[in-house]
Amino acid sequence: MVVTRHAGRWTLTHRFASAWQYLPFEVPPGACALRAELEYDRSGAVLDLGCLGSDGFRGWSGAARRSFVITTDSATPGYLAGELEPGTWQLMIGLHRLPARGTDYRAAIEISTTPGELHPAEAPEQLPPLTDRPPPRLLPATPGRRWLAGDLHTHTVHSDGVMTVPELARFAAGRGLDFIAVTDHNTVSHHAELATTAAVHGITLLPGQEVTTAGGHAGALGDVGWIDFREPPDDWLQSCEQAGGLMSVNHPYGGQVSWMTPIKRRPPLLEVWHWSWLDTRWTTPLAWWQAWDPTAIPVGGSDWHRPGSDAPPGTPTTWVEAEEADPAAVLAALAAGRTAISAGRDGPVLLRVGDELVASQADGAILAGPDGPLARVRGSLAKFPAADGCHRLVDETDATLALTG
Repeated sequence: MVVTRHAGRWTLTHRFASAWQYLPFEVPPGACALRAELEYDRSGAVLDLGCLGSDGFRGWSGAARRSFVITTDSATPGYLAGELEPGTWQLMIGLHRLPARGTDYRAAIEISTTPGELHPAEAPEQLPPLTDRPPPRLLPATPGRRWLAGDLHTHTVHSDGVMTVPELARFAAGRGLDFIAVTDHNTVSHHAELATTAAVHGITLLPGQEVTTAGGHAGALGDVGWIDFREPPDDWLQSCEQAGGLMSVNHPYGGQVSWMTPIKRRPPLLEVWHWSWLDTRWTTPLAWWQAWDPTAIPVGGSDWHRPGSDAPPGTPTTWVEAEEADPAAVLAALAAGRTAISAGRDGPVLLRVGDELVASQADGAILAGPDGPLARVRGSLAKFPAADGCHRLVDETDATLALTG
């Protein structure tokens, strides 16, 4: 066992110079596992933890973990298993928050050449699929397509969530969702689990990652490879596009994690509806959307992490009109702008179908367009001539029940 140790003090001067600091260590030929641990005073500081191999990205866990293990065939969630290529590796440390006095830190990296000497915690047993999941909701759609209910913003143990990928898939399926995007922070380690888990639990799992910085969060949807969050957002967008993915700005008005970073081009998607829309009578999200880019395709996301702190998956629900229920078809529907958002999976929904607006399960609601109220909805299924711009279903207090671009 070879051990490398680092110790020192990070101050605001370091943070002013760069948000990212690096602690190098050598991986010798024949290494089969490593374990890294970071210690610091958590009473006033928040440090993020990640790893770069000599060939590139090997994982990120932010402030959710203080240690990780990487071996040739397994790794702590958030990190990539595989060959430990010899050369100079680095712990990647994010100086997310520092007190005025700074913070002392200690880091230790153990390298093993003995198989089985180091290993990550055992994964929990696989869960059986649900036998009593809600039936699909059938909504009017363009011939050859159907409306799928989903959520484009969820987290697992691969970042700072509490559910494994199978637990999340089963939970979302039990809430009647057809798809979810798994968007763990600054990592793609969860992608390896998605296809198998989707097949077991009968739900489409869209590869994603939430590119997360102090200046804003972005959803990179699709199997686009790791997006280097240390680069400017225009680079995130270019990388995502070149790999055939889609990018959204997430919770742009979400308290201390609002979007603050300059970006020259607008991403195609905007997370208009997020749990941070605490009172749907507020027009802040709609105003932000129209000021940012009225042509942006509106989507929603629960930002699910754990019970008791976030809205559950499907709150709100993003609807896509797709030919098939697979990741490629969901991405294609998003790119084409065939989306709608509702407060939940089973409540009122407003859809664009051909040259009509279709309101489902919205009897008594008010249809509102860009210039104000237009009509009262009568019956469980009502149709209206479609017009350009954002349209909403609202109640008598002007609280938004559903919307479409």
